[in-house]
Amino acid sequence: MIIEKILNNNVVVIHDEKGLERIVMGCGIAFQKKCGDAVDSSAIDKVFQLSSQDANHHFQELIVDIPMAHLELGEDIITYAKKHLDEKLLNDSIYISLVDHIYTAVCRYRDGIAISNALLWDIRRFYPDEFAIGMKALEIIEDRIGVHLPDDEAGFIAIHFVNARMEEDIKDVYEITSVMQEISSIVKYFFNVNFDEDSVYFYRFITHLKWFAQRLVHHKIYADQHDEDDLLNVIKVKYQNSYECVKKIAVFISEKYNYAISNEEKLYLTIHIERVIYKTER
Repeated sequence: MIIEKILNNNVVVIHDEKGLERIVMGCGIAFQKKCGDAVDSSAIDKVFQLSSQDANHHFQELIVDIPMAHLELGEDIITYAKKHLDEKLLNDSIYISLVDHIYTAVCRYRDGIAISNALLWDIRRFYPDEFAIGMKALEIIEDRIGVHLPDDEAGFIAIHFVNARMEEDIKDVYEITSVMQEISSIVKYFFNVNFDEDSVYFYRFITHLKWFAQRLVHHKIYADQHDEDDLLNVIKVKYQNSYECVKKIAVFISEKYNYAISNEEKLYLTIHIERVIYKTER
């Protein structure tokens, strides 16, 4: 393995035996080395090979300014996450966004700057698997570098994993989460209930809201079908209360986001609301 570029004393870019570019990390791996020199494979602790050239380039830029301990933290948290989430759905962007966030969060903490997460409660409800990863990440960070970050940071870390699984821009993930929170609040107060967040019906309801919110954020609208219009006419009579709630949601979404909910979307929302309200013990 030949050094192509030295990023810092501990990280270099190399070409392996197949000619593929890789980022390799090891304590002092570049000490007294120059481009064109061979890398001692026994000195390598971590190897990164991001799938896209763009991600690879951004990761190289990030590594220059971030201590090795934080890079290892980020990589270990991602490795843990891959054991508990679907690895195939993790976008390479997580290596960049998570490492950068952890480094920034620790720096903020040491400077006495605390940032509250306004969506913490909703992140915990809507993305329980990713939030659990965020809480584990806080344990790992405290164990490794002695910094006890607040639960707000677990929420921020969770959103990075949501982003990597959904392949969304991080700003869009926050907007998607806000839309989910707004709709679930309308349902909650319309029926004056507290959701059973452990029920399968709540899980299905939230999953549907996630995909609906994604379509809203990207201004994608389902094309209505005649069959669904006929079914909606049946459903709105059979599930009258749930349909009245959907009408309130439609007005809110139209006024705030200038987005018209299709009849097909009204149909599925009505069904999911009916189930989450009436199929769960209250």
